Amino acid sequence: MQPLKTKQLILISLFAAIIFILAFTPIGFIQLGIIKATIIHIPVIVGAILLGPKKGAFLGFLFGLTSLISNTFTPVILSFAFSPFIPIPGTDSGSLMALIICFIPRIMVGIVPFYVYRLLDKLFARRKHLITYVLAGIAGSFTNTLLVMNGIYFMFKDSYAAARNIPIDTVYSAVLTIIFANGIPEAVIAGIVTYGICRALMNSKQVRDMIS
Repeated sequence: MQPLKTKQLILISLFAAIIFILAFTPIGFIQLGIIKATIIHIPVIVGAILLGPKKGAFLGFLFGLTSLISNTFTPVILSFAFSPFIPIPGTDSGSLMALIICFIPRIMVGIVPFYVYRLLDKLFARRKHLITYVLAGIAGSFTNTLLVMNGIYFMFKDSYAAARNIPIDTVYSAVLTIIFANGIPEAVIAGIVTYGICRALMNSKQVRDMIS
């Protein structure tokens, strides 16, 4: 049993390294001026599918940690919603609620895809890996987008309106715009890449031995 745990530790360390490499290079967090788009959720999704929800949640926590660091040291307009060290517009201090948005959605990214994959895998009797991997990847990506953007709306609606200089009654319309403009492309990419990576890894006997 111990060798198996060691092999899985190697695999989760690999996913963790990929998360940090993506986070601290320009391709991990893509600066959009208002908010940061990301592809860091993809190794979290793949890790969740292959290693299970507990290890996936840990990878999601690392994703949240990199988001906290990125938004603290290279802030954009909405970074106050991801880092308590960035002052809320009109104040000289941040909010601890930012930690909820920064970590909870990202941890859920490491949980939801596993259960989506398992459900679809049973429904399609292991014959439709394209569908199961793609939809699990899409579900993980939308988990991040929907929880983050709705969290910003419910916790920082007034601050969001002030930061973007828009009326409060148009905030959710602005949130929906980001969900559709950023969330859909991110989800499509996540689904395609998740399928490619998972199929490649599952075709490797060495990797199958690590996760079996």
